[in-house]
Amino acid sequence: MKNAENKPNILTSIAKKGMQNMIIIAALAVLVLIFWALNPNFLNKFNIVSMAQSLAPYAIMGLGVTFVIATGGIDLSIGTTCIAAAIIAGKLYMGGMPLGFTIPVMIAIGALIGLINGILVAKLKIPAFIATLGTMMFGRGLAAIIVSIPNVFYPSGTWFNKIFSNYNGVPVGLIWVVIFALICMYLMYKCKIGRYILSIGSNEEATRLSGINTDKYKIIAYVIAGISTGIAAVFWSASFATVATATGNGMELDAIAGVYIGGTSANGGTASIAGSVIGAVMLVVIRSGLNFVLAKFNLNVNSTYVTYVLTGVIVVVAVLMDVIKNKNAGKVKIEKPKKVKKIAEETKSVN
Repeated sequence: MKNAENKPNILTSIAKKGMQNMIIIAALAVLVLIFWALNPNFLNKFNIVSMAQSLAPYAIMGLGVTFVIATGGIDLSIGTTCIAAAIIAGKLYMGGMPLGFTIPVMIAIGALIGLINGILVAKLKIPAFIATLGTMMFGRGLAAIIVSIPNVFYPSGTWFNKIFSNYNGVPVGLIWVVIFALICMYLMYKCKIGRYILSIGSNEEATRLSGINTDKYKIIAYVIAGISTGIAAVFWSASFATVATATGNGMELDAIAGVYIGGTSANGGTASIAGSVIGAVMLVVIRSGLNFVLAKFNLNVNSTYVTYVLTGVIVVVAVLMDVIKNKNAGKVKIEKPKKVKKIAEETKSVN
């Protein structure tokens, strides 16, 4: 009987996520049409490949941090960790390490930072914002000290670029994003890891009292985000031959913004893996489209700042819609027992 009651709830949840994703896709299509109408060069082959190359690192970081946000937490260190992993592995490569070894090095660095974040938040009970802000600053400084040069260089035109960035004009990064999204969907919706993470985001204390090791699954969420950041570093290094130690500032905000736009609740308990990818695509389209529009009309405005303005507005609207949705859901939960009680009283009086 319990399974029969839960099944409609699951189907309703899937339907709501699907409807939300369709709305985001429709908004994305409108944006693409507007930018294309204002400047037809926006949809030329070279720009599409360029957008795909820049999408992969942000989308993969976004997919990983979705697990953290689903717990009700945040990870501000992902952007810095991505660049730190890329420049440390790059320095080792420039020192003679085989190119293939840079991949596990980057992933290991990301996983280590994720583990540290998880321990700080879950075991030491430091607020996620403060803990990850600390690791963000620590990682940025330590990586610069270790590398001690402003730029590291990766080779171009090798198997590394063809597998993770551009294979004869084909943006293979998109294929990897789809594969990684499918893996994340499996972890989030089909495994106990995802179920427990969502349960922690919904009500951590109730989850703990039910016998689940909430600290363990919080740490797992941060480790997943860290591993994703290390993988994102691989795609960043394959797409951009020169990686500067000063880059990485703001990357985490773009990735997190894409997750919120995609429908993952800032309060935790609800996550949309597909939405995180769509949100990342939207931000890449906005950034590239504004460049083309401003160039077309010779507007003396920095497109980066305009992108920040639009992204800020979109994120606030997305979070506001989530807040309103949660409030309405709370009202329904409160009103439903009242209605049941009223019906019971009426039935009793009739009898």
